[in-house]
Amino acid sequence: MSESRQRPPFKGPRWIITLVALVTLVVITALIYPPRNSVTCYMFSGPGCQLYQQFLFVPSRELTDTEAAAQVVTNEIMNLPESKTANPKIAFMFLTPGALPFEPLWEMFLRGHENKFSIYVHASKKSPAHTSNYFVGRDIHSHKVAWGQISMVDAERRLLAHALIDPDNQHFVLLSDSCVPLFDFKYIYNHLIFANLSYIDCFEDPGPHGNGRYSQHMLPEVEKKDFRKGSQWFSMKRRHAIVVMADSLYYTKFKLYCRPKMEGRNCYADEHYFPTLFNMIDPNGIANWSVTHVDWSEGKWHPRLYNARDITPYLLRKIKSVQLAYHVTSDLKKVTTVRPCLWKGEQRPCYLFARKFNPETLDRLMYLFPNYTSLV
Repeated sequence: MSESRQRPPFKGPRWIITLVALVTLVVITALIYPPRNSVTCYMFSGPGCQLYQQFLFVPSRELTDTEAAAQVVTNEIMNLPESKTANPKIAFMFLTPGALPFEPLWEMFLRGHENKFSIYVHASKKSPAHTSNYFVGRDIHSHKVAWGQISMVDAERRLLAHALIDPDNQHFVLLSDSCVPLFDFKYIYNHLIFANLSYIDCFEDPGPHGNGRYSQHMLPEVEKKDFRKGSQWFSMKRRHAIVVMADSLYYTKFKLYCRPKMEGRNCYADEHYFPTLFNMIDPNGIANWSVTHVDWSEGKWHPRLYNARDITPYLLRKIKSVQLAYHVTSDLKKVTTVRPCLWKGEQRPCYLFARKFNPETLDRLMYLFPNYTSLV
């Protein structure tokens, strides 16, 4: 019987063994700790790579029927081309309980630009007696509004619905009876009409006045990680206004589960609905600050009210000069987030309007108007 052959010992160069071991180690490391740059990410695609996530999207959960339908409608609206009009206008939407004491000031602001704006007035308690022809006949069908209730959001949506009827309205600004303009009409018009964002205030607040107001009843459509807070005084592009009109899914969640004295919480829909909605559907399409200045420095439930003795050129210049947007969390840490107010990459003043002004300030504001609204 012939003896069985034995394989001779491998005598190849040791550098080949070393190279194979190193390559194996690199591949294993890349799969465990995926690289982030585009080239290596493409070569070693894994769950940590943005390219992997972009082309291999796996939903974290199954969508409900209403949620799937809502996403289809929203996506169709967001993918529509920008509407073109020969005469784009700003819709100034006034949310007021009754009188508009600053109509004479707004008339000074608007005069000479009659084809560049539209006005809509929602008076929740008493129909105002207008003093300016620009406001006569501009009242819309209104309902009562209660502070902190969903009726506040209803009034805002009602104003948007009426303003959207005019196809020339391309930007929509929500104002109160105590709001005043900070710049002249031309500056504000160009700033808003040619902006590539909607100015919707939005930030994440883990404290009791932020995520502490969230209700688990909003699941599965609204998760706590998506819940946001912000000022109600928005300024939005037409496409976003149409999205608001089309939404019923998320609006219903806030109508049912974001209200005062619910489950021991005080949730105010006007502070959370719009920020949460746009954080979920188009976070890169909003500026995350409001163009309306409000002074909360007194630490009360309502912002500072400016009286006649407060109205000085210094105060108005100070408000206009702010170029950084601040957000402070309501928890014990009081974390402050600061971001520059950018307009197409250029740092500019954050605020175009301001509130809250006592009617007694009207004469003083009108006296200073020609100077304080200039860019200087």
